[in-house]
Amino acid sequence: MNHSNIDMKYAVFVIQCPDQKGLVSRISTFFYKKGFNILHCQQHTDIAQNQYFMRLKLDLGCLSSSRKDLERSFEEFGRPLNLEWSVHYSDHIQRIAILVTKSSHCLYDLLLRQQGGEVSCEIPIIISNHPDLDYVADIFRIPFECFPLNHENKCRQELEVRRVLKQHHIDLVVLARYMQILSEEFVKEYEQRVINIHHAFLPAFKGANPYQQASDRGVKMIGATAHYVTADLDGGPVIEQDVQSVTHEHSVEDLKQIGGDIERNVLARAVKAHLENRTIVSNGRTIVFSTGV
Repeated sequence: MNHSNIDMKYAVFVIQCPDQKGLVSRISTFFYKKGFNILHCQQHTDIAQNQYFMRLKLDLGCLSSSRKDLERSFEEFGRPLNLEWSVHYSDHIQRIAILVTKSSHCLYDLLLRQQGGEVSCEIPIIISNHPDLDYVADIFRIPFECFPLNHENKCRQELEVRRVLKQHHIDLVVLARYMQILSEEFVKEYEQRVINIHHAFLPAFKGANPYQQASDRGVKMIGATAHYVTADLDGGPVIEQDVQSVTHEHSVEDLKQIGGDIERNVLARAVKAHLENRTIVSNGRTIVFSTGV
């Protein structure tokens, strides 16, 4: 890869609006007149919903005004077109909090990918309701906060978690097998900024013990689902999924081991897609563009 591309500052505009003629031309012309070089453009039209989606990557070296002026101009431009949009700058490194319970495989995987540069983010804190994974945080020299949970202190415990998230200015919360249900208040505060890995191919086998459920039903494929968290348990917009074939010869423990590998990869792909601003939530489902170039 060219080193100049690595150091290049860029902006990503993520846009959705009602579909209408001339959108591509009008949006690209807006940036052309501002003197921008468009590095990459991805788009999708949902004919059934009459919705248009775009991800546009711009070279910020062409920026001749302030970022606020650019955003103000684009807001004025987009108002008649009913554009819903957000802009993300490459020099803003997002901060992730990882929430865990006792399973370590997804945690290890995310930490290794972040350390290797595959997942571009900062991870300033790991939070759990059990002390079991403190040693993992210690290996990677990341602060670890443990807030034990019982029936009497659930509200108070969650308030402590939210306090720590604010303290560390967290952009994205990743539930890496955090086996607790978040309150509606929590989910609303971090709307479309909480990703969960569910160890089943949703919408099948919601809730607890999905591998036991799958074994009991004699399924021939198992999978994992990464989704944005909503107030609907295991019902948020799906970001990534994957499956693998199994047979009647596989025990529940075999399914857990196979499923653990799927979970790691699915969660990592979902987190990467979010960090690269490749996801757009619309009408309860997620548009995920294929690459973050």
